[in-house]
Amino acid sequence: MKAGQLHRRSFLRFATLLGLSAAVAYEAIGEVDPTLSAAKADELPKGGNLRIGMRCMEIKSPHLADFAERSNVIRQVCEYLTFTGRDNITRPYLLEKWEASDDLKTWTLHLRKDIKWHSGRPLTADDVVWNLKRVSDPAVGSSMLGLFTGYLVEEYETGEKDKDGKPKKSSRLWSDKAIEKVDDHTVRLNAFAPQVAVPEHLFHYPMFIIDPAEKGSFGPGSNGTGPFELVEFTVGKSAKYKARKDYWGEGPHLDTFEFIDLGDNPGALISAMASRQVDGLSEADAVQINAMKNFPHVQVLKVETTQTAVARMRPDHKPFGDKRVRQAMRYAIDHDKVIQTSLLGAGISAEDHHVAPSHPEYAPLPKYGRDVEKAKKLLAEAGYPDGFEIDMVTRPDPMWEFNTTQVLAEQFKDIGVKVNIKALPSAQYWEVWTQVPFSLTAWGHRPLAIMTLALAYRSNAAWNESGYSNPEFDKLLSEAEGILDANKRKVVMAKIEALMQDDGPIVQPFWRVFSTVMDKKVQGFKLHPSQYIFANECAVSA
Repeated sequence: MKAGQLHRRSFLRFATLLGLSAAVAYEAIGEVDPTLSAAKADELPKGGNLRIGMRCMEIKSPHLADFAERSNVIRQVCEYLTFTGRDNITRPYLLEKWEASDDLKTWTLHLRKDIKWHSGRPLTADDVVWNLKRVSDPAVGSSMLGLFTGYLVEEYETGEKDKDGKPKKSSRLWSDKAIEKVDDHTVRLNAFAPQVAVPEHLFHYPMFIIDPAEKGSFGPGSNGTGPFELVEFTVGKSAKYKARKDYWGEGPHLDTFEFIDLGDNPGALISAMASRQVDGLSEADAVQINAMKNFPHVQVLKVETTQTAVARMRPDHKPFGDKRVRQAMRYAIDHDKVIQTSLLGAGISAEDHHVAPSHPEYAPLPKYGRDVEKAKKLLAEAGYPDGFEIDMVTRPDPMWEFNTTQVLAEQFKDIGVKVNIKALPSAQYWEVWTQVPFSLTAWGHRPLAIMTLALAYRSNAAWNESGYSNPEFDKLLSEAEGILDANKRKVVMAKIEALMQDDGPIVQPFWRVFSTVMDKKVQGFKLHPSQYIFANECAVSA
């Protein structure tokens, strides 16, 4: 790093990945770990109740969590083995430490020995092994399967055929020893291929460590290791918690905490903050921020993130089976105009490959902009000289998503593509999001691009909404996942990015700046790029 061959952020991740503590890694470059330089816990006021406005969605199982909102409800009760901080550096959490073999195929996870479930039972390796095996089971349907495929999980042919006569495939752990208990506080992952992102995978939305006795369920009274216990939960209304006085970690400083569902109307959130019905919001878009920034009791919080929205096209549906059509849709878009119109400027331009400049493995490619004539030529070559008409499915909320859909539809019109916007309520949208030919979907922040690519575009991944399946992409992704050196990984990532721009199934206009508001009486709250909320860090002044 001192020779200029490694970026500061890459050094910090590289050093911590190999087992150095974050505090020591920061000290090595003459800085202080930001988690240590924050306000000291014993200086925060004690007691009181904190209310945050957030959608309270149905929760079928923690291992199926697919939204920050769902995971936030669970996160106050159940926890992760690791923690990726706001600095994008991953640290041990329920783990005391980890060790990786030189070939990145063997990961040894050492649990802390001072953690107990709310029931009083110690947390053990048996609990961790059960959780890791459960999310690896395709019958469960966890998105963790997409992350584990390629190093812990393998695909195999079932011996059956689908409706088109093609062999059906399923997934399984590649070996009985893939997830191994070493002793009561040690678990070993024995992979068949190298994987650099194991610590980040263990902090993914659904990778909660839950009590095996509850068999994947969650609700009031659920056992956990977290700082709160859930006492009341009503879908569409609220989630209420009381603090645990015996929590092993920081805090909680509050007595009670609650999420309040304020519905779909953007104005309702503004009114709730104005009247102090709530003390903060889980998120607020640029329009809402403009309306609230001058409230005397409100503080505005912003953070750079890799949150985005993609207009995704299914290559197994006409007209998107021809990659020239997908290319034409990309050339139709003026990224900067979309940002100004739908986000009021609160974003940066994306490059249609779902790898962000803030990702450590991002590789800059030659820039390209809107080219209407080239788009029309590509459509004509694909057999659509007069364009085509298609439905685009989206959600009416949050408003920035719907606005983005409208702006994209207007720009597609210039190349002869007539888009009929079909806005479905969120519950209905998520029933069909992996099925419809054309839709717009928001994707949350991930600390590494290889995580997003594995979740969204690896063949047969649970969250592969476009049904994209490209053996060359899968091969390159697996190769990138096994490279520790970020600079070397960028060489492979450049090939992936170019492939996505040429063949990929998405139009991606921007990376969104994530923002929210909190009452000035709220202390300790730090906005996380993943939209994760940790109520144990928060306090309220009188």
